[in-house]
Amino acid sequence: MSYIFPTLKNKSELETGSILAPRFNDDGLITAIAQDADTGDILMLAHMNAQALQKTIETGKSHFWSRSRQELWLKGETSGNVLFVEEILTDCDQDAILLKVRLEGKGACHTGKYSCFYRKVDRSDSGVPILVHTKD
Repeated sequence: MSYIFPTLKNKSELETGSILAPRFNDDGLITAIAQDADTGDILMLAHMNAQALQKTIETGKSHFWSRSRQELWLKGETSGNVLFVEEILTDCDQDAILLKVRLEGKGACHTGKYSCFYRKVDRSDSGVPILVHTKD
């Protein structure tokens, strides 16, 4: 099934209405954040095109658009680390998507970590910003 998401011109309808009308950027993409439905941990940030969003809605599994490979991908298709979608939210002006997910597998990050956000920015003794590992 192919679905064309509408474009809403009315700001009030876009921001407070009940019609899903994602605002894809000039490349046809929208930012998508995957959050653990139980812990609230942010697992990853990726991008979706209309097809990825549609497949995510239809299947309940997270699909994304790979900017580097220029192709649709199902999260976990090769790694086995699938993100099952519990809830899909959009921000007020519909230019970002939040997926509340349940992780099946070891981790959401391609490095094998639970989350892609496993390092924090800190300052070294010299004041130069460095990355410090926070979680495995």
